[in-house]
Amino acid sequence: MIHKAGFVNIIGKPNVGKSTLMNTLVGEKLSIITSKAQTTRHRIMGMVNGDDFQIVFSDTPGIIQPNYKMQESMMHFVTSSFADADIILFITDIYEKEHPKELIEKLNKVDISTFVVINKIDQTEEDQVKKLQDEWSSLLPKAKVLPISALKKTNTEDLLKRITTLLPESPAYYPKDQLTDKPERFFVSEIIREKILLLYKQEIPYSVEIVVHEFKDSKDIVRIKADILVNRKSQKPIIIGKSGSKIKELGIASRKDCEKFLEKQVHLELYVRVKEGWRENENLLDKLGY
Repeated sequence: MIHKAGFVNIIGKPNVGKSTLMNTLVGEKLSIITSKAQTTRHRIMGMVNGDDFQIVFSDTPGIIQPNYKMQESMMHFVTSSFADADIILFITDIYEKEHPKELIEKLNKVDISTFVVINKIDQTEEDQVKKLQDEWSSLLPKAKVLPISALKKTNTEDLLKRITTLLPESPAYYPKDQLTDKPERFFVSEIIREKILLLYKQEIPYSVEIVVHEFKDSKDIVRIKADILVNRKSQKPIIIGKSGSKIKELGIASRKDCEKFLEKQVHLELYVRVKEGWRENENLLDKLGY
C-alpha cells in the first residue's frame, strides 16, 4: 500500500478564518477562534490521519505589518511556513478588499501546490463568489481556487480530498494517534488567553502572555498554576478587577474549558505578574517560544 504524507501550511490575513478552517479539518479546537484579529501567535500543527495518508496542517499568525518585536517573531512563523510546505492553503474571504501584493508575488514564484480558499461564502450571493473566483484565478493562475464556508463546512470535505490526492509519497511524520505537536499545557495557556480576548477590551488582550508554570496531572484532577504576564503596571488592576471580580470570572471560564479539553476535573490558580515591555524583550520572547 502506498502511503502519502505532507505538510499543508495555512496562511492569510487576520480574521479570514484560518483557525476555524484548521479546526474544522482536524476536528478539534486546536487554534483560538475569536472575532478579534491576531489571535494565533504561534505555528500550531494539527494532524489528519487515514490508513494510507497523514496531513500535517499548520496554522500561522495572520499576516500583518509588525509594530513590535513579538509581532516580528509572529511574522517569522509565516515566512518559515514556505520553507517546509508541500501544499499551501492561502485563505482569503469575501470581505477582503486589499490583496497582499508581496504575498501574491511570492506565491506566483514558488513551486508549491497552492489553493486559494475563499472563505465565508455562506454570507454572500453566488454571483459574487463567481466574481471572486475569476479574480483570484487571474491573480494566481497556477493555484486552484476553491470557495468554502469553514463555519458551515461547505466544500471542506472536497478540500480535504483534493489535498490528499496532492500529498507526496512518504511515511507518516508523526505517530498516527497524535493530534498535534503541542503539549497539553500549551493549549491550557491558549484557553486562558482566549478568555482574556473575550473578557477584556482594547489593548489588554494584546499585552498579555500566559505562562503555565505548574501542571500536575493525577488520576482524578489536574492542578494548574499559570502566570498572566502584563506589559505595564497599569494593566494589572484591570486584569484583577474590582475586589478581584474580573480575574475570578476569567478563572471560572478558563477552568470550564480546560476541563472540557482535558476531560478531567481541573484546579486552576491564576497570578498576574508585571513584565514591563515583554513584547520587546528578545530574551524573554525566546523563552516564551517566539
